[in-house]
Amino acid sequence: MHHYDVLIVGAGHAGAQAAIALRQAKFAGSIAVVGAEPELPYERPPLSKEYLGGEKSFDRLLIRPAAFWDERQVMMLLGQRVTAIDAAAHRVGTPVGEIGYGRLVWAAGGTPRRLSCAGHDLARVHTIRTRADVDRLAAELPTTDRVVVIGGGYIGLEAAAKLTKLGKHVTVIEALDRVLARVAGETLSRFYEAEHRAHGVVVRLDEVVECLMGDDRVTGVCLAGGEIIPADMVIVGIGLIPEVAPLIAAGARGGNGVAVDAHCRTSLADVFAVGDCALHANDFADGMVLRVESVGNANDMATCVARMIAGDEHPYHAVPWFWSNQYDLKMQTVGLSVGFDDFVVRGDPATRSFSVVYLRRGKVVALDCVNATRDYVQGRALVTAGASPARARLADGGTPLRDLT
Repeated sequence: MHHYDVLIVGAGHAGAQAAIALRQAKFAGSIAVVGAEPELPYERPPLSKEYLGGEKSFDRLLIRPAAFWDERQVMMLLGQRVTAIDAAAHRVGTPVGEIGYGRLVWAAGGTPRRLSCAGHDLARVHTIRTRADVDRLAAELPTTDRVVVIGGGYIGLEAAAKLTKLGKHVTVIEALDRVLARVAGETLSRFYEAEHRAHGVVVRLDEVVECLMGDDRVTGVCLAGGEIIPADMVIVGIGLIPEVAPLIAAGARGGNGVAVDAHCRTSLADVFAVGDCALHANDFADGMVLRVESVGNANDMATCVARMIAGDEHPYHAVPWFWSNQYDLKMQTVGLSVGFDDFVVRGDPATRSFSVVYLRRGKVVALDCVNATRDYVQGRALVTAGASPARARLADGGTPLRDLT
């Protein structure tokens, strides 16, 4: 049985960054990364954008070239999953055998939530999470005219934007009364709905999918009211299920993710968790316990754990950040708007350059900045400081945010 001083489970952004940061911190022990996919670690955000559109080859998505991992003696164990953990014996089980560890960093992310209705398993029904997902989807595009996207979150909207630019007829179906309902205020939701409609996307709100139609491949989406929307392809973007079953089975605390403390430690000895699957009390969410699904969180948590393993122990305290590119709109978010009780709009959405500033008990907790990079850069200090500027000054687009700290 092979044994590694640090075993990293998951070869996405979090797993790759954990290995990179360990070597940057001069950690000299043995490191291995177990990845479910056959590929070396790569960037996921471009999958629904530049990679799907063919503007970027897969090689340009690699987080580091193959030689980087070899030079730093990071063993890549790809194409295999960890199926069980023996926390007492410090071992994990995979389909090809057991692996021992000194410390385990769980960075397995999650898998896209799938539909459960009739027809969910028909051909040409896709999720977007992996290179293989997008390769399958792209191979079908030449024979696809009508696409139905189920779910009005960022993944669904980015796919809708890219497929519209590729000349497809796209319908977005959202069960709630607005897109981005779980992550943004109504101002941003209505702006993006209008933008997509202006580009020819049909946006259907308050609509529940009853089932998918078709014999072997999907031909339509049946709504709860009985209406059928024809479809040559369906893309499902309805959230992520955290990949934590082996941890929970081994006795780790958790549920919708695995619970970690301020140092990203699970309740199991020598087992850490980082990234999309880590359920934590976030300093920028009023102490609410949640998971943050972003590249920034994956990288920052992984760096925190790597430094701790290398002997530099500090609690996790990083301002969350996020971005989304749709059409010619660059949306940048800093902070977490969850639980906001007030908001201020800076600038005019009609100009397609504006920011929404979210407040909780008078303090700035987050900003959504659309084509407004200066607000994003300067707004970070307001979030970090928990600043409480006057609403009128916040709303004045002519007043730089740096003047309000």
